[in-house]
Amino acid sequence: MIIDRYIMREIFKPTVTICSVLMFIFGCYISARYLEDAVQGQLPGSTVILLILLRITIALEVLLPTTLYLSVVIALGRLYRDTEITAMFACGISMARVLKSVFFVSIIVGVIVACLSLYIRPWAWGQFFGLKAQAKANFDMTRMKGGNFYEIENGKRVIFADKVDNQKNRAKGVFIQTKRDDNLQIIYSKQAKQYTDDTTGKPILVLHDGYLYEFYRFDKEGRILEFENFAMHLEHEDVMQPEYKVKAASTEHLAHSNNIEEIAELQWRLAAPLSTILLALLGVPLSRSSPRQGKYSKVTMAVLIFAVYYNLSAMTKKWVGQGVVDTIPGIWWVQMLLAGLLMVLLWRPHLLFRWRNR
Repeated sequence: MIIDRYIMREIFKPTVTICSVLMFIFGCYISARYLEDAVQGQLPGSTVILLILLRITIALEVLLPTTLYLSVVIALGRLYRDTEITAMFACGISMARVLKSVFFVSIIVGVIVACLSLYIRPWAWGQFFGLKAQAKANFDMTRMKGGNFYEIENGKRVIFADKVDNQKNRAKGVFIQTKRDDNLQIIYSKQAKQYTDDTTGKPILVLHDGYLYEFYRFDKEGRILEFENFAMHLEHEDVMQPEYKVKAASTEHLAHSNNIEEIAELQWRLAAPLSTILLALLGVPLSRSSPRQGKYSKVTMAVLIFAVYYNLSAMTKKWVGQGVVDTIPGIWWVQMLLAGLLMVLLWRPHLLFRWRNR
């Protein structure tokens, strides 16, 4: 029992460290992407922070299995180099005992990954798409920069201003283009100011001294209006609800679907905890090394195997969703391939021993 706890502790220590580092790196990468949108005024700062946190949560589905896999290789590799594994074997501890300890850890992490994959990840994607849709719908002049074009309502409305005073919510040289069905509306005003509707709490843009041009598909003439003051709502109800995304769909919905793209997504979610266990166990034979071998020689091989496995899984999911590969076996043949590799590597020492003693 002491040996089991020791092995599990040696695996958990690098797991926490590596996972924290990977989360930080991924957070920095994704932050650069959304902070640029915030600087350009397309997203408010509070929304950017939430989007980054949601993307990190989504990434945990992949980061946790990867972290555990590398931790097993690193932790057991160190025990091999320090001859601790050799001492354990000399004391009667078998490889099956080591596998049992790793399997127990992988079950714990696998349950967490299952919760992430089946429930938390689709919820996070739903929140992510909802926040982005809301940010595009809720136009705010205080986020505008002079000389830039801004799209809202999924591109149905484009707003431009020569100069913007963010402190006073004022703008000069404002151009607004709005598309509605087959109609096109263009507004130009010398000045504009944003207010908040006391009743609804939604933003209203009041334009001063300008022209309104309206063009209709079946009317060649159109019309031109000159105005002194013109008020318009900048939020449209139709865009508050984001469009349907498969990865944001609930697992319960996917389980009752016959759509091949949704079946591929369901198989991906179900395969996540299984691959967590298989990868962790695969790390056991991959960690075998001698004291003379390099410190990270096995880690390099482990990373290459994971890269091939993950890319193959992602491509297979895409093929299943496109109908190139049948839903049966679907993406499961990749898991079977991983399980086959695990069995070969586990039995390899026994096969070599028998072959040498023939």
